[in-house]
Amino acid sequence: MNAVPALPQAPTSPQAPTLPEDRPGRQPSPLLLQRAAVLGAGVMGSRIAAHLANAGLPVLLLDLAARQGPPAALASQAIEQLLRARPPAFYDPASAALIQPGSLEHDLPALAGCDWVIEAVSENLAIKRELLARAAPHLKPGALFTTNTSGLPVAEIGRDLPPEVRRHWFGTHFFNPPRYMRLLEVICTPESEPGAVAALAQFAEARLGKSIVYARDTPNFIANRIGVDTLMHTIALMQRQGLGIEEVDALTGAALGWPRTGTFRLADMVGIDTLAHVVGNLPAAEGNAKPQLPAFLAAMVERGWLGDKAGQGFYHKQKDAAGAETRLALDWRTLEYRVAERPKFPSLEMARNAGSLPERLRAVLAAEPGRDRAAAFYWPLLLHLFRFAAECVPEAAGDPESVDRAMRDGFNWEMGPFEMWDALGVRTVVERMRAGGEEPPWNVQRLLDAGGDAWYLSSRGAEEDAAADAGPSVFDPVAGAYVRRPRAEGMASLAAFRRARGVVRGNAGASLIDLGDGIAALELHSEKNAIGEDITSLVAQTLDPESDAVRNFAGFAICGDGANFSVGANLFQVLLCIYEEEWEELDLAVRAFQRMTAAIRFCPRPVVVAPFGLCLGGGAEMALHAAARQPHAELYMGLVEAGVGLIPAGGGSKEMALRAADAATGILSPSGREAALRVAGSIEYFDALKRSFEQIALAKVSSSAAEARAFGYLRASDSITVHRERLLLDAKRRAAALAASGYFPPAPRRIPAAGPSVLATLKLGAHLMRQAEYASEHDQKVANHAARVLCGGAAAAGTLLSEQDFLDLEREAFLSLCGERKTQERIAATLKSGKPLRN
Repeated sequence: MNAVPALPQAPTSPQAPTLPEDRPGRQPSPLLLQRAAVLGAGVMGSRIAAHLANAGLPVLLLDLAARQGPPAALASQAIEQLLRARPPAFYDPASAALIQPGSLEHDLPALAGCDWVIEAVSENLAIKRELLARAAPHLKPGALFTTNTSGLPVAEIGRDLPPEVRRHWFGTHFFNPPRYMRLLEVICTPESEPGAVAALAQFAEARLGKSIVYARDTPNFIANRIGVDTLMHTIALMQRQGLGIEEVDALTGAALGWPRTGTFRLADMVGIDTLAHVVGNLPAAEGNAKPQLPAFLAAMVERGWLGDKAGQGFYHKQKDAAGAETRLALDWRTLEYRVAERPKFPSLEMARNAGSLPERLRAVLAAEPGRDRAAAFYWPLLLHLFRFAAECVPEAAGDPESVDRAMRDGFNWEMGPFEMWDALGVRTVVERMRAGGEEPPWNVQRLLDAGGDAWYLSSRGAEEDAAADAGPSVFDPVAGAYVRRPRAEGMASLAAFRRARGVVRGNAGASLIDLGDGIAALELHSEKNAIGEDITSLVAQTLDPESDAVRNFAGFAICGDGANFSVGANLFQVLLCIYEEEWEELDLAVRAFQRMTAAIRFCPRPVVVAPFGLCLGGGAEMALHAAARQPHAELYMGLVEAGVGLIPAGGGSKEMALRAADAATGILSPSGREAALRVAGSIEYFDALKRSFEQIALAKVSSSAAEARAFGYLRASDSITVHRERLLLDAKRRAAALAASGYFPPAPRRIPAAGPSVLATLKLGAHLMRQAEYASEHDQKVANHAARVLCGGAAAAGTLLSEQDFLDLEREAFLSLCGERKTQERIAATLKSGKPLRN
């Protein structure tokens, strides 16, 4: 590899408008926002209001006055729709009470009490300007005024605002749905005050969990500009190569690290009219005409085939007389629907075995385009994407890393275009461009002239000496040198710590990493973070009171860098033991899992588990046993073993019984026989056990960390992290604080058995579910096992059982269910399809 010379800083290119971080200015002080307003209660406006409410901010939501009924009826209806939305718009439905509905005709004076006002009406320049003129007189001095436009020029929208208001006027482009899409594009104008822009960005990052990307005030900004141009080129390739809708979706989904929906299914979800709007904002490329909406797409808009919200778009579901659904796909040539097909591309099937996206890309693109349809599609698609992304720097974005973050966090791409380019090799791609008769853009040539062969230094392992909390070094075409992009304070990744500090110990499933300040992280990194023998052994050995790790570190955090904390136990290993009738081996594996969770619970050093994304089954059991939990707000946590015909056997059932006892009394002394009898007979204990039974039997999964707390999986003392990239250091700080407070592990507990009467009541509930056909016969059998464990088996009410007694009951039930044919069918089906089988 060629060494990359460090070139001197070049002056800012005259064609590149300044961004907030380019300009000198004071450090932003924390923004005190006590109330916000959203103007427009449509899909985006109402969901922005919901996410502000998720952050605990009171919100005024205004829309047009209703023609009939109360003036605020339209805004009130929007709030009701938010409560029914799937996926949920709120972390906790109770947050809806923070949204006050109103009308634009009657309630604009209430803006005087708002610190941040967001305009979110339809994408029409005249409508936006008219509303701004009406709203501006009511703003209090210094209030932030922003627009959620997806691509109209921000300065032009606010052109007629008073000068003082224009100082606090800029763009804040949320992506739909705002709760789940992390990207917030911030677009300042030449008059925007840098301190106001930076303070709002800081608030959005810390309180709303947003990934902030500064975009220039150019048409469609960054993500929509690249995303919609890629869509247009994808459609052109489809037409040129004669591909169908389903074929393109297969090619542009997970194989590229893009959303599994693919291009056209995603378009149905976003709304085809929305895409048409953004296409209308696309500027003409140099030397070319302004992009036009393809004829078949324009016809779809005219016919009202706008996607999911209209009931049909590129796809349509049709029911026959018996109620059976058939999935139809649009033939773009005839605009007629036909039965959707499942396309097959041999090279894609082979590439699925690749371990990572870069390996997958290289595998597919290694095929000869003349012989492989996938390669024939990918090369022109990616060459166009790379060229277009390069041309966006510095016109739309300040640097390549901003483009990559915009596409990762705004379009859910696994890698941004410059990261994908690095994966294929910058010089390899440039050779392909030249072989097709095209020269690379000027900024690519400048990278090559500097001796560079990658946009990121880290992609070549050149950051091994970098600080763990440092951002990436990326080539800046304007400066002509590699520039370290700053990482916001409080953000870090385990990958960066691993590069900076190495691994203390590890295996294929987990690693121990020194985070500094006496705290170490246990990182899970098996496939899907499924918990098998490698993870259970490393965690148990690391947290053993006699281990070197316990002697050398003051506390531990269990976390990860992936999309999900853990999908649970390694079911493949379980099924293998069943098929080979290795019952003793399976018994030992369950005992090992229980030893791991016990090691987490009784470690003399505080162990903080930081769950995020999916935290299912065994992953949830790990979290339940920790000294504390530091969850991400987007936490989908549940004891879901019933879905595969099993019950929680890693201590999860025992922990829920323990929490139920705590709900009734608090901590019991080992000799509290009378107290145990009172607990066993209390309505609080029964209600808590019933809730736990329903959660386990129905395999309920929380829709947020707030709901996981309501389920009893999180304690009231467990704080929640909103920004995903802050999770690791928040968990580290929590572990350090526990260690500094003189942490001492809990003593083993004794739990009062609920007794035969409660057990019979829970079993009756399962029977009634079966009678009402909400549950199958096997569901009932699994539920009965869960009830027996939660109630302490056959023990009399009030009998004090040890934690080990409950663990033995869990293990016996688990092994018994493993011998059931229907459980084996469920496990096999889940491993094959990723979906539960109802049998």
